[in-house]
Amino acid sequence: MDRSIKLVLEDGKVFEGRIFSASGERYGELVFNTAMSGYQEVLTDPSYAKQMVMMTYPLIGNYGVNEEDVESNSLFLEALIVREYTDEYSNFRATGSLKEYLDHYNVLGVEGFDTRAITRYVREKGSQRALLSNEKVSEKALIEKVKASQGMAGLNVASQVTCSTAYDWKVPEKPKYKVAVLDFGVKWNILRQLQAHGCECKVFPADTPAQTILDGGFDGLFLSNGPGDPEPVTEAINTVESALGKLPIFGICLGHQILTHALGGKTYKLKFGHHGANHPVKQLSTGKVEITSQNHGFCADEDSFGDDIEVTHRNLYDGTNEGIRHKTLPAFSVQYHPEASPGPHDSHYLFQDFIRLMETSQNDS
Repeated sequence: MDRSIKLVLEDGKVFEGRIFSASGERYGELVFNTAMSGYQEVLTDPSYAKQMVMMTYPLIGNYGVNEEDVESNSLFLEALIVREYTDEYSNFRATGSLKEYLDHYNVLGVEGFDTRAITRYVREKGSQRALLSNEKVSEKALIEKVKASQGMAGLNVASQVTCSTAYDWKVPEKPKYKVAVLDFGVKWNILRQLQAHGCECKVFPADTPAQTILDGGFDGLFLSNGPGDPEPVTEAINTVESALGKLPIFGICLGHQILTHALGGKTYKLKFGHHGANHPVKQLSTGKVEITSQNHGFCADEDSFGDDIEVTHRNLYDGTNEGIRHKTLPAFSVQYHPEASPGPHDSHYLFQDFIRLMETSQNDS
């Protein structure tokens, strides 16, 4: 069986490799992830919906997969692109191979690509719509297919990955706070972190109206990570706007961008996004630098901020915004993933900051 396959970008650039899992054509935005491990967490992160993820680390699959390191109940990415896949895994926790895992969810896995060259190309040209295809047609025909596919800008992808109905997460032994979580593609380690800090969490669909949350007796509102463009997620923006000043709010990733819009700010699409577990971020109030886990293609526009918004964090790679807080209302957010998985734990303090915000709000009331 012919396992050869082509990666075709919308600007006409073509790369060649071979299939190692599933089959068929796949469309999506091509992004690269610089994490050296944690591919199972990447696969199960809903923030990668509508994207093809290329790992820059050259050898993938060597520790297999297990039942504990998942971050959601499914796989959301369109395809996994690697330099070299190995089917011979070695890990005492492993319960199967990466290929078996991808096949089970019908996710296309491809190898043999020059991922270093592709990464350099994406950094130079920017993220693009892409097609993986083994159809025996001309490259011109494949390029036309890519150009006809849907881009990420203006697309409400969060509505496609959010939960369909509200649900309760595991209750801590001694719950201290009751937190509403707006699910834009929430990772389970976020809920684990909140649980570890004594929070009883109820997870809501992204389009939940504000009154449902305000009438629920919650001590705080958490805005999760998620995929796509924040601007068309209008129902969530309206919900957050209505909750401002009534509940302490903490947002991450897409939740950071949603809060930005709710505060009257704007967002824009980055050239090639931030995807990896090694991004240095400076906390402006202390000068401390955190190594962070990130996965986003859009960014808050600091030029659009009003005088009531304070910038709290900045990316040291490109100077983009990584965090804000409101100067008078109990609301703050960061662009990165403080729960990590995969990634360092430098940013876990932010969950404690959220706890203190809820404590202060309770005392004031």
